[in-house]
Amino acid sequence: MRRWLAVLVAATTSLVLIALLVPLALLVRNAAENRAVGQATGEAESVAVAVGSVDPGTLAITVERAALTTGHPITVFLPGGSTVGAPARRTPAVELAARGRSLAADAPGGREILVAVQGAGGTSVVRTYLSDADLTRGVREVWLGMLALGLALIGIGIAVADRLAGAIVRPMAATARASHRLAAGDLSARAVPEGPPEARAAALALNRLAGRIDDLLAEEREAVADLSHRLRTPLTGLRLDAESLRDPEEAARIGARVDDLERAVTAVINEARRRSGGRRHCDAAAVVAERVSFWSALAEDQERPLTTDLHPGPLPVPLASEELAACVDALLGNVFAHTPEGTALAVRLAPGVVIEIGDEGPGFPAGRLARGSSGAGSTGLGLGIVRRSAESAGGSMALGRGPHGGAVVTVTLPQGDSAVLGAA
Repeated sequence: MRRWLAVLVAATTSLVLIALLVPLALLVRNAAENRAVGQATGEAESVAVAVGSVDPGTLAITVERAALTTGHPITVFLPGGSTVGAPARRTPAVELAARGRSLAADAPGGREILVAVQGAGGTSVVRTYLSDADLTRGVREVWLGMLALGLALIGIGIAVADRLAGAIVRPMAATARASHRLAAGDLSARAVPEGPPEARAAALALNRLAGRIDDLLAEEREAVADLSHRLRTPLTGLRLDAESLRDPEEAARIGARVDDLERAVTAVINEARRRSGGRRHCDAAAVVAERVSFWSALAEDQERPLTTDLHPGPLPVPLASEELAACVDALLGNVFAHTPEGTALAVRLAPGVVIEIGDEGPGFPAGRLARGSSGAGSTGLGLGIVRRSAESAGGSMALGRGPHGGAVVTVTLPQGDSAVLGAA
């Protein structure tokens, strides 16, 4: 926009200057010609005074002295056909002037000024010749000065237009950046109202919209919390009813279904909380280290060798600490749930941010490395939650096999600026 405004001002200024300077340039040229013609006419008249009042020898000296003084060739055509001064051809204009009429006429390469002098023996003609350079002396310098002035005015106009355009564009660009941050999930983004009234109005409208979004998300979080409480109560009652059954097998079967239902409800609630909670940040190094420390006690009880390679951090990622902790718990929980006791596992955290959890168990069955499918008799909800969390942050999740045939789950998250941890 700044470029287009500068081009518009340059075009407008150029048109105005052309409309002003072109007539002015022609006027300067005409003035220079008139000045040269007037000066030459005065020179010819000064010589004409001596014609008829002095002898031919004195007249020749007078003409020669005047020519040296003015720098213009001067010729006197006498009535008898003879000439005094610079050699010159007797042109039709000279013949016309010999009839008693003073005039100026175009000549090859310039202009001749002719002054008729009436005398006793007839009419003499004093001719002064002006070249084209004499007629335009000083015009070129004036034109160059006018051109420089025009270019300077155009440059000043463009500079002023650029400053004015910057005062308009900068607030609009800042408002656009704030809107992009809101679209990316940063609900704390706000625009600074500045610049022209229209730009301030747009910034204030965006800020009101962001505030309204915050209010709506707060209401949604409250609704999710209420939903959680409402669903937990009947699930608890259903579990108590299952435990009160006399048939142990029937109680275990129904209890397993209740567990599946509770996991599904938990996944739905967590997903709703994630979508309504806005974009937050956490230190992946701190979260992963804390969850590995928590699960290490269980690994020790089950005699599972635990190998860790954790970057000390900080490693900021665009996920809430609770959400990242749930992802790590889901992955480690799968290892403990689907591998025999004593199976070794390893946790690695590297910049990037890459979280890799592997084990030396049976691994994923062939053809079962699909989304939401664990292949170990479970619902696969844990892996689905991890995948969705990673993709919502701009990352990814990959399933693979370790060097010893075990399962390896790699979660890659974008690493942010460490400054966001202080603001989170």
